[in-house]
Amino acid sequence: MQSNSRLGHMILTIALALAPAPAFAIDEALLPRNLSPWGMFVSADIIVKTVMVGLAVASLVTWTAWLAKTIELRRKCALAVQRTRALEGRMTLAEAAEKTGDAHDAVAQLIQSCAREAELSGGIVDDGLQERVALRLERVEAAMSRQIARGTGALATIGAVAPFVGLFGTVWGIMNSFIGISESHTTSLAVVAPGIAEALLATALGLVAAIPAVVIYNHLVRGIANYRALLGDASAQLMLLVSRQRDHRHFRLARAAE
Repeated sequence: MQSNSRLGHMILTIALALAPAPAFAIDEALLPRNLSPWGMFVSADIIVKTVMVGLAVASLVTWTAWLAKTIELRRKCALAVQRTRALEGRMTLAEAAEKTGDAHDAVAQLIQSCAREAELSGGIVDDGLQERVALRLERVEAAMSRQIARGTGALATIGAVAPFVGLFGTVWGIMNSFIGISESHTTSLAVVAPGIAEALLATALGLVAAIPAVVIYNHLVRGIANYRALLGDASAQLMLLVSRQRDHRHFRLARAAE
């Protein structure tokens, strides 16, 4: 009885030794050793590398635009508030133009354009002057709004395109995986893993570039809208200033006629 047990155990051991390895067995020696982001980038296909570099550059552009535009908006908004508050005081259009000097900020451009129209009108303050001043102010506001919005279009483009660029890298990486399977005639993880990892990395970089671009673009759009509102307030103050000068002129003429 004990002899039969030993014989059965030996037969089972020999059978297991001679049996073929299961299909999902993995040769650990063939597994990729470095699946870090840098390792995946170095071992990636040239197309996937190009996609990754492009997305990294797009992300750099996004954060650079955010920093530059945030500083520009804060500086210009603070200066616009300062000049608009100065217009609320008791001053004439000529005094406001003299105070701005040769400044090139938006509110200074509004004041100088308004003063230039008053000068071209020969000092005649009437309804026609107010209409011409309003037209000039509208054109200056539009020009300053276009100037402050420069660079934000790139953020909108990155936010819209980056996910699809990352998806292209994903598709290309998976295609490389299938090509590796067909050439090696095996479904070993050592063949499939690198291409899948590269594909997932391209997808991640696409999201890393797109999500901040959309958030920053919306933030800057709100800041630009606030800046345009400040320019509208400055234009309204200038129109009030012109209207007050006209009323004072009529008052002086009426006193002179008496």
